[in-house]
Amino acid sequence: MKKFSFLFGLSLVFALATMAWQRSEKEMPWAFPVDPANIAKDRPIVKDDGKPKGLEGSTKMFTYDQINDHYGTPDWFPNAHPPFPKSVQFGRKPAFMACNFCHLASGLGHPESANIAGMPAAYMIRQMADFKSGRRKDSEPMNAFAKVINEQEIKEACDFYAGLKPAVFYKVVEATMVPKNYLDDEFMRLPRSSGEMEPLGNRIITLPQSQERTEKLDPRAGFTAYVPPGTLKKGEALVKTGAGKTVQCEICHGPGLKGLGEVPRIAGLHPIYIMRQLYKFQNGKNNGDWAPLMKGPVAKLTDDDILQIAAYVGSLAP
Repeated sequence: MKKFSFLFGLSLVFALATMAWQRSEKEMPWAFPVDPANIAKDRPIVKDDGKPKGLEGSTKMFTYDQINDHYGTPDWFPNAHPPFPKSVQFGRKPAFMACNFCHLASGLGHPESANIAGMPAAYMIRQMADFKSGRRKDSEPMNAFAKVINEQEIKEACDFYAGLKPAVFYKVVEATMVPKNYLDDEFMRLPRSSGEMEPLGNRIITLPQSQERTEKLDPRAGFTAYVPPGTLKKGEALVKTGAGKTVQCEICHGPGLKGLGEVPRIAGLHPIYIMRQLYKFQNGKNNGDWAPLMKGPVAKLTDDDILQIAAYVGSLAP
């Protein structure tokens, strides 16, 4: 009877944990903006007029169709980076799209993707292996891409992004109100043209600092992440002391959270991206060889804790 009670208790704990994850993913579309059902049906539709567009600071010109080509991303600043590998600029049609379309020529990436500039190549190669095996599950297309991209293409892409310099790409601002917004077809959150505001509540809402530049895939156009008042101070306490709930993040991620060996940099990453990854460590969707290192640190974190940690870490210089 005692054994039955013990097993029943474990099952109940597991069920509650699973319910918590399902609640989070279903009821937190602001944190998981990759479900097509969350895309606003009344979003504005922009049609290409066929005229080449320019970008401040660049001599290049591209039409919107060229800018939005998943298999041939524009190179606005060709002198700002080493030569692109083919997989980075063009992908391999129809198997996988150009890496730059989501991660940008700077490697800094949009909020719905990852900031991988300067990440250790070995770390990125390991993540691709986890995507391919399914040990790391992603609601974005990385699992599918990892199954068809070959080892040489992976190595070339990872070596390229590892060689890029991290840069400040996010401004984290505490606020009570934010512009009303919607998801576009590429799962990016954009402000509505009405200029209306809405309560932020207990969310992180990330919007482009320049929508025009961002929609042109400007690799330098950053974002503002709006977080609730008091979030940064609470996040700092959790990150630096553990606050009795977790461990000090610097123990593994190094001084300034800028990475240590193959343990990745987390300073200056997208706050919304950090949130998603912490939730996935909790529910087992991030479950590669090194994932057990994160299981203990995230086990006791609440939704509020995760939001606060993500906001503070994202506010740090990379």
